[in-house]
Amino acid sequence: MQLSFWAMSFLCFFVFLAGFVDSAAGGGGLISLPAFFFVGVPTHHAIGCNKFSAACGTTFSAFRFFTHKALDWKVAGISAIFSFFTSFLGTKLALKIDPITLKTVFIIVLPIVAVFLLLKRNFGSENKSFEIPQKKAFILAGGIGSVIGFYDGLIGPGTGTFAIIAYSMWMKYDLKNASGNAKILNLASNYASVIAVILSNKVIYSIALPVAVCNIIGNYLGSGFALKKGAAFIRPLMIIVILLLFGKIFFDVFGSMIF
Repeated sequence: MQLSFWAMSFLCFFVFLAGFVDSAAGGGGLISLPAFFFVGVPTHHAIGCNKFSAACGTTFSAFRFFTHKALDWKVAGISAIFSFFTSFLGTKLALKIDPITLKTVFIIVLPIVAVFLLLKRNFGSENKSFEIPQKKAFILAGGIGSVIGFYDGLIGPGTGTFAIIAYSMWMKYDLKNASGNAKILNLASNYASVIAVILSNKVIYSIALPVAVCNIIGNYLGSGFALKKGAAFIRPLMIIVILLLFGKIFFDVFGSMIF
């Protein structure tokens, strides 16, 4: 499949934007995947190309957080291991249950999360993770990896955002370090998905490779802003991502009734 110059330019821009947002606040798929659909990439190939480009971008973003020591490698590593396996289980379960039921729950939960972030202005502004004993920290890391990985396999959109919130709320990381931890967790689930789509021949490399470069650039620049600005930059982006996710899920559940 070949895209026109303008279609490819459109796609590259939005995948770049998705990488920029995802590197700091998660939720980049809410921007990039609709762009693939808009230019006419078939559904399964759109998912494959999106997973491929996202994995490439997240790799560079995670590396940048790691080199700036803006993550806890042990905690993130434990989360990533659990995330890899539970993401697979979530994907298997997603084929057997009605996802609309779960999405209806999120229509109630997401506005509450958005209001919480708006009202609690000091959320994630200070790193107090050292207050948690190491054994408890490892247990929490495994729990976060399991829950977020399972969600990623079951539903998907907003995985990085929920991971950041979990690390900040349960483990007392500031948003910068929580975002760094979330990148490692996301890498595990992304690579599991990439292996699956490659083995299923769902990646169109003439499209996936150029947009992967754009996603890498977006992730690199976005992670730079996140590292420099911290919570002041990440928190507003998280609110935007949550509102986008709410809009998407609301449309998925009630769109057919409205239109």
